[in-house]
Amino acid sequence: MNLEEIVRYATIKGLGLLGTGDALHPIWFKELDESLEEIDGTGIYKLKSFENPVHFIFQTEVATVHYYKEKARRIHHVILIPSKDVSVQLADRLSTYGDLASDGRPVLTMTPAELIDVVLETEKECLIFPAHAWTPWWSLFGSFSGVNSLEEAYEDRAKDIHALETGLSSDPPMNWRVSSLDRLTLISASDAHSPYPFRLGREAVVFELDRLTYEEIIDAIRKKDGKRIIMTVEVPPAYGKYHWSGHRNCNVGPISPDDARSMGYKCALCGKKLTKGVDDRVNELADRPPGYVPEGSIGFRYTIPLQELIAVSENVDLESEHRLTSGRIWKEYTRIISTLGDEFKIMFDVSEEELKSTMTPQLVNLIMAVRQNKIKIIPGFDGVYGKIIFGAEEKVEEQKRASKRLEDFF
Repeated sequence: MNLEEIVRYATIKGLGLLGTGDALHPIWFKELDESLEEIDGTGIYKLKSFENPVHFIFQTEVATVHYYKEKARRIHHVILIPSKDVSVQLADRLSTYGDLASDGRPVLTMTPAELIDVVLETEKECLIFPAHAWTPWWSLFGSFSGVNSLEEAYEDRAKDIHALETGLSSDPPMNWRVSSLDRLTLISASDAHSPYPFRLGREAVVFELDRLTYEEIIDAIRKKDGKRIIMTVEVPPAYGKYHWSGHRNCNVGPISPDDARSMGYKCALCGKKLTKGVDDRVNELADRPPGYVPEGSIGFRYTIPLQELIAVSENVDLESEHRLTSGRIWKEYTRIISTLGDEFKIMFDVSEEELKSTMTPQLVNLIMAVRQNKIKIIPGFDGVYGKIIFGAEEKVEEQKRASKRLEDFF
């Protein structure tokens, strides 16, 4: 997938600014170097080949591995980079800690504090923050490989962390329950490893800037400026692959926090550890009740990829992702986009009457349910995405869950 195709899908989605991803990887950087040009010294880049409203900011994700309290801690971090030249310098510095060519998210043998040292010594205008902070593996607060506070991970450099990426399985209200995170700007990103619209831009940040520059973006994030950061775009956290606990290999899950706790987080079939859900992990660290909204919080809105809603409305089984790009679903998706505009416009702004004139009643009802936060989702668990239920299936599922006992999971 080249940059022109990524721009095409971003345009369909309604995105205006993308992180380059993998900016330290030598092969991908070569394409970035050949295909992108900076706009008037702004730190914002565009394709050389043609004019398009989609722009890029140099960015990468790296993993650090270190030991804390005799346990390996594996954490992913996002790094925003002010220019192509700084990306080259940073790659040179970090190459001594790991093989940058081995993976899009290179694994570096260093502590998170050391990572900050190296990055900010290379260029103080870089910005680092934890990626998908609550995911069980490879994350700041992960139940398997994380820690319990910013200070445990970043030590004396915790003061240099200004943001936190929430991940698909948590949303701002879940993070608001942890008071130590109040000073951070909550970032939402798709963590996309596929450019298709049902992955690209699943989550996003909405900025309102006088001028689109790297400096403006970083300053708004560092200052948690609610005038320049309008909101985040979120999928409902139950949609995420790790929202509740479970054990995929034994098909045990999803299990609510109360039930998982009563089981001692052990699978009743094989006795192995359950993969503890993000909801459970937030409960462990929370010092506030559900529903608490701290002062100065930035707002958010929920969405779900339109392709998935189309598939659900047509009773297409989503067990296999390739069905979302099948001719049938993709044809309907592009027909709707060509009629009503980009996906974000459809999900947030197009009136119900206009929706009804273009699509089936089932799809209209799904979109309106998402807007009103009334969509029904069986929570995701242990790497399994949450399942949207609708219509007759929704009623059946509600009856099943109303009568379900704990032992019925097994």
